Amino acid sequence: MPQQLFVFIQLEFPWALGPADGRYLIRNSADREPERVVVLSTLQAGHQPIAGSITGQRRRSPLGRLHMRARPVPPGPEPAAVATTRVTVIDPISLAAENQARAWLAELDRDREVGAAVAVINRVIHSHRIAAADPYVHEVSPAQALVIRAGWGEGEQVADGRWLHARALPWTGGHGSGHGPARSRRSPRRDRSWALRPQERLAALLGARSPALLCEELALRARHDLDHGRLAHAALELERAFALAVPELHAERRQDLAIRIAELEQLRPGVQAQAQATLPGDDGGDGAAGTAATAPVDGLDEDVLSHALGRLEAALRARTAAGV
Repeated sequence: MPQQLFVFIQLEFPWALGPADGRYLIRNSADREPERVVVLSTLQAGHQPIAGSITGQRRRSPLGRLHMRARPVPPGPEPAAVATTRVTVIDPISLAAENQARAWLAELDRDREVGAAVAVINRVIHSHRIAAADPYVHEVSPAQALVIRAGWGEGEQVADGRWLHARALPWTGGHGSGHGPARSRRSPRRDRSWALRPQERLAALLGARSPALLCEELALRARHDLDHGRLAHAALELERAFALAVPELHAERRQDLAIRIAELEQLRPGVQAQAQATLPGDDGGDGAAGTAATAPVDGLDEDVLSHALGRLEAALRARTAAGV
């Protein structure tokens, strides 16, 4: 029988992602074949996970409480060991010849393939967050990976996180989530300016010299969901962000922001229409609204959302340009 080979993208992250170790089949609809197979495995951990509970809580015996008592710690302790998670995203369509696998690796579009793999990983993490009702589980970006690999191997071999051949892929696509086109690499000077500005703002926020607007957090959440293709979530968050941004920016009486505020007011009706399109309608109860978070919704326009969010982000950057 000819050898069957499977190609994969593999990433390792220095924390536990949330979902339990195992194999996960990714389908775009229940009646279709799997699009990808995702294999999660914990390589190392500083502590053993507690079994039997989603939240990680269970009743402890008196003996267990004895072991949990505080112990003295010497000065200058070594860093605590952390969990490292290896995630392998496998194409379930096998190749019959090694030269096909070699051609795939040689012609690999690194940013596109890694971005697509991270989008699949984030779908697993997002689904786990909902299933476990754990708001602290968060998605990942390629820039957070300790190492990124691409390669091929036999079925069970790849499913165990091993391979016949692989190579490391240095990531230069920025800090994007992997959904959509990779961001262009910034020059060292621009990198430095962007690194300094958030530090100045952080000091101002922590020192109570500058207020954080309510719309800022909502804009960040809208960006996060838009970058992950969750248009319905993004539309609803962006509508609330706009509803707060206009009065919040007006209240600061900044003449330098007058044109930007007027632009946001012009864009707001379109944003409201996008949010309205996510709401359940008279669809005869076919359950379509239940998939709105992860599937396209009639009436939603990603370009409209992207443009409006970009203009809101520009206004917020202009607000902080003077050190606010």
